[in-house]
Amino acid sequence: MSSPSSRNILDVDATTKMKAGAASDNRAELALIARVLEGDKECFFELIRPCERGVYLTAYSVLQNTADAEDVSQDAILKAFRCLAEFRGESRFGTWLTAIALNEARMRLRKQHRHMWESIDGQQDEEDDDYAPREFGDWREIPSEALERKEIRDVLSKALAALPEKYREVIVLRDIRQFNIAETANILSVREGVVKTRLMRARLQLRDLVAPVITARGLFSRNPFRRGKKTWF
Repeated sequence: MSSPSSRNILDVDATTKMKAGAASDNRAELALIARVLEGDKECFFELIRPCERGVYLTAYSVLQNTADAEDVSQDAILKAFRCLAEFRGESRFGTWLTAIALNEARMRLRKQHRHMWESIDGQQDEEDDDYAPREFGDWREIPSEALERKEIRDVLSKALAALPEKYREVIVLRDIRQFNIAETANILSVREGVVKTRLMRARLQLRDLVAPVITARGLFSRNPFRRGKKTWF
């Protein structure tokens, strides 16, 4: 059994390797961007390939419509291409592209529902709404193998679609796209504290939408959301 000191060394080593890997990825992105800006436009497809699915998911999280999400994804990618010279490398390229996609999706939604639109800019830092959670445990306690079942994925998808937009966005960015808190705050143009608050409330609401359905349908032998059960993540 390794000693605490040896475990700390291993942790530091793993963190160092992760940072080195991220730095290497950033250098590769910047090299591709430089080649695109120099006229090698084919490199742009290599640059966006890892981001395409995530850009679509981000657009869909706002619009909840496949055709609109596909259109917005294409618009965001074209805009990123036209504005590539403006990318300063202060974040990952995927973070920058996701922010463009999110803004494009919001503008599309605003045009579609102009009569009922509430300004995002006026409300983005207002997190004083309250949510009283039901008596269930952490929604992330669903066994990972259960997520492979189509019925459960469908329940989760419908619950996600039912969330208010600002909570749906933060769930998609943090728990699906796996952006960190700082990146998510950058994409949403809010403070990191706002991201943490929204994420907590989003998870509570998603959990309370999902748990009664999977329990009623008997998708588990016993409710995986009850307090005291071992977490799965």
